[in-house]
Amino acid sequence: MTAEGGSMVDDAAQSVGRDTQAGRAGPVAVDDPDRFQWDLVARSRRSSLYAIGVAIFLVVVFTVLGSLLRIADTGVHFRIWDQISIALIGVLMGCGVLLFTRPRLRVGPQGISVRNLFSDKFIQWDLVQRITFPEGASWARIDLPDDEYVPVLAVQINDRGRSVEAVKRFRALQRLYAGGQGREAAGGQD
Repeated sequence: MTAEGGSMVDDAAQSVGRDTQAGRAGPVAVDDPDRFQWDLVARSRRSSLYAIGVAIFLVVVFTVLGSLLRIADTGVHFRIWDQISIALIGVLMGCGVLLFTRPRLRVGPQGISVRNLFSDKFIQWDLVQRITFPEGASWARIDLPDDEYVPVLAVQINDRGRSVEAVKRFRALQRLYAGGQGREAAGGQD
């Protein structure tokens, strides 16, 4: 029980945008989507592994190149700071490549959260029309009204079965949550 007399379960349900009487998701003011409960969290496994491998490779190569600068006399006088700078360039490039490990798709009763390389968007169910995999595309996208869409880098074609499973689970959750608001979920195959 809380100080106002309500139970903690009711307060928690209201804090994630649930209508406790009807038991369905409703409009919610989103100030921190990280506090919500998510039924599906999808990430691209292969792209993340590739990005980690490339980042490690860049750091190692630039560190080795920096350390080899002073071995032979080429007429240019490299100092220790030049070597350190070249290694740091490799670290910065590796950090840039690690941005490809960020993409994530989260689906819950209150809506969906799409995090790509530089942005994080929360979309309520009343705006989501469907998830599609357009022909020739490398990743999925969420279709919105008025021919708008949000790319979903977390669901990529190179993940094969994992991406198919993520799309199927998304569509099932869309039928559950978008249908619960009296809105027909469009989850057809594309």
